[in-house]
Amino acid sequence: MTDETIRHQVMWDRLITIVEEQAQTLIRTGFSVSTREAGDVSAGVFDLKGRMLAQAVTGTPGHINSMALSVKHFIDKFPLSTMAEGDIYITNDPWKGTGHLHDIVVVTPTFKNKKLVALFACTTHVVDIGGMGMAPDSKQIYHEGLFIPLMYFMKAGELNETLLDFVHHNCRESKQVEGDIYALANCNDVGSRRLISMMEQYELNDLDELAKTIINSTKSAMCIAIAKLPTKKVFNQMTMDGYDEEIVLNASFEVSGDKVVVDFEGTSPVSDFGINVPKCYTDAYTSFGVKCVIAPDVPNNAGSLEHILVKAPEGCIVNAPHPCAVVARSSVGHMLPDVVFGCLHQLLPEKVPAEGTSCLWNLRLGAGHGITARAPDVELSKSTFMAMSFHSGGAGARPYKDGLSATPFPSGVRNVPCEVLEAITPIVIWKKELRQNSGGPGKYRGGLGQTMVLGNRQDAEFAIFATFDRIKNPARGRKGGGPGANGSVGLESGMKLKGMGRQIIPVGDRLVINMPGGGGFGDPKERDPKKIREDLKMGLIDVKTAQAQYNFTEEEIAKK
Repeated sequence: MTDETIRHQVMWDRLITIVEEQAQTLIRTGFSVSTREAGDVSAGVFDLKGRMLAQAVTGTPGHINSMALSVKHFIDKFPLSTMAEGDIYITNDPWKGTGHLHDIVVVTPTFKNKKLVALFACTTHVVDIGGMGMAPDSKQIYHEGLFIPLMYFMKAGELNETLLDFVHHNCRESKQVEGDIYALANCNDVGSRRLISMMEQYELNDLDELAKTIINSTKSAMCIAIAKLPTKKVFNQMTMDGYDEEIVLNASFEVSGDKVVVDFEGTSPVSDFGINVPKCYTDAYTSFGVKCVIAPDVPNNAGSLEHILVKAPEGCIVNAPHPCAVVARSSVGHMLPDVVFGCLHQLLPEKVPAEGTSCLWNLRLGAGHGITARAPDVELSKSTFMAMSFHSGGAGARPYKDGLSATPFPSGVRNVPCEVLEAITPIVIWKKELRQNSGGPGKYRGGLGQTMVLGNRQDAEFAIFATFDRIKNPARGRKGGGPGANGSVGLESGMKLKGMGRQIIPVGDRLVINMPGGGGFGDPKERDPKKIREDLKMGLIDVKTAQAQYNFTEEEIAKK
């Protein structure tokens, strides 16, 4: 290894620390729960060709990998020769950003001695963007809120006041959204300053050679990983609940030269509702699923991503064209790693986990005029709110370990503490606990979902904007493992609710959410009796389940 190679490796590591500080700055200065509590963000640094060189560890694959594509759209709109110091660009275009209007992407050019040297980009999910709210009831993108085309947030240091006026008058939670936009711009500024410091320290005038080293090294490592794969073409199919009808996700996987090709030919057509997925988001989570299995240690940047080719016929639900409604694109998009895993299990059976809940079971809640009936004795402004709290079911069991409970894979966001939602809304969470018996049985048990019960402390209705799946079609196990428990949504009074759409929780009633469990891995009869007794002791399963699913006798249960 030459001195120059070592020097480039040190600088590459430095870039990663820079973008991680960029992401943490966004989280620390963000206003909304999704930013500051859940970490539903991304951050990265790009060269002047729009290639992502380094991404923050903090962030979601859907944001990071689709943001990796979005910077080239900004360069097309704002050519490098026109960029000036003090410029900041912005969009929430679902097809040029990260998949729906609630995600805002901000890009900032970085200059050293008046010379353009790099671009920083970041994304976050904002709590509201107007329109019909966060439920997938809308029929077109025009129903879903404020569409911000690629434009200036700042031009040569001058703020685009008109844009902020549009944001202010089109969002129910305008202070949070405006605050998040400033936080996005701020974190890019931090990244830019840290990059210039690094370049001065290492006496760099540009990033050309460093970028070449990063991309070529990553490409080489990715090609080595792909070369180890069997060349057999394999197929997988998954059925989802959907909004008004079930959705079939078809995928094939094959190696083609130095690339892997995932093709969604045969997947269901676009939906009439807001669960459609723009291609950029499909690319993001498909690539993530591939890398998780075949190259988990290869850096995630332009060098590795270009070796994963994703195909999907235009007009299918995972390549939805404008003006399809896409607000809940994650309900389908988060299933794509599991679809890919189903292919890869046929090639690498000891590396692929069972299916998990995958889609987030976030609590998208709201109240106010036009959404619910207002409380009779409470001012309209005081009974109005819009909030989102992040929660999740169980992950699939792994080939050698139990699945993780209440863990948001593949998104990677954090579960939000009850106290946060209660502090900013009139909602009270009466119960939040692991859901007994929800993990799929197997030699390795699937992760447990969770149960939540919540109500309104005001004498008023509230609404849930549901975007849930795995109610009719649970997470499947692998190699003889059983499925995880189905999810359910209902009222404490006994009424069942749908998994998708805006629904009202009446005055005095409570919302009951039972989140799905992950699938099991391997024959349940092969599970270690000590683990079964431990699950019983911890209350993760009951005696009836131990006997029925694991053939555990009363004598074995009684053993210490």
